[in-house]
Amino acid sequence: MTKRFKAVLDHYDGMKSTRTTPGKANENGGVEQRHSRTKSAIAQALQLRGSKDFESAAAYLEFARGVVDETHNDKIADRLAAERPHLLSLPSTKVPDYTTYTPTVRCWSTIAVNKRIYSVPSRMIGHQVEARQHADVVEVFYKGRLVQTMPRLRGEQTARIDYRHVIWSLVQKPGAFARYRYREELFPTLVFRRAYDALMSTHGDRADVEYVRVLHLAASTMECTVEAALIDLLGDNTRFDYAAVKARA
Repeated sequence: MTKRFKAVLDHYDGMKSTRTTPGKANENGGVEQRHSRTKSAIAQALQLRGSKDFESAAAYLEFARGVVDETHNDKIADRLAAERPHLLSLPSTKVPDYTTYTPTVRCWSTIAVNKRIYSVPSRMIGHQVEARQHADVVEVFYKGRLVQTMPRLRGEQTARIDYRHVIWSLVQKPGAFARYRYREELFPTLVFRRAYDALMSTHGDRADVEYVRVLHLAASTMECTVEAALIDLLGDNTRFDYAAVKARA
């Protein structure tokens, strides 16, 4: 029994777990088959709906609950009603719907949460924070105060880096940009990527310094203004540097 599952049992006082017989995977069949049918029912309902787009996550959850009620709960409403009086009272508080981690912010303004890397504000470097991993977001708390909320990473994506968090450290050591592990995360738009390529073609090894300064300008002022300046300079098809971008931004 894992610590997390035991904590759930302890939360619901008096709740006991059962186990399947070792090597008898088929004993899970009742639950797994119901889960499979639920997924199929939702997939079919989405096809009939004609679109998988929803205004919000809450709207999708309402849709999914409606499918479950229609395909399952409504058919056994009488049995649910018969069992409901025998249910014990719920605990005074809900089971936390998140997993807690307590990472220390690294020198590059990053934390590791469940083998994924997230950037946080640079002022937190060296401090321990509390990261709460929910189903769809990760919340970061420092001394009990929420300091950041970001989408949870899934699949093959292993890092989410906001250049505004790391640029303050990077601008002090611009030469590290070339070796920065998550360098591709430091191009907020395609325009910035094109600008870096242009700097590489005209400035060679000096391009990293110039680009980091441009990125620092975007973080210090407004990204959209700097991006507009880069679009103009790229359109002129002439040599430019940080000073030229700053003059137009």
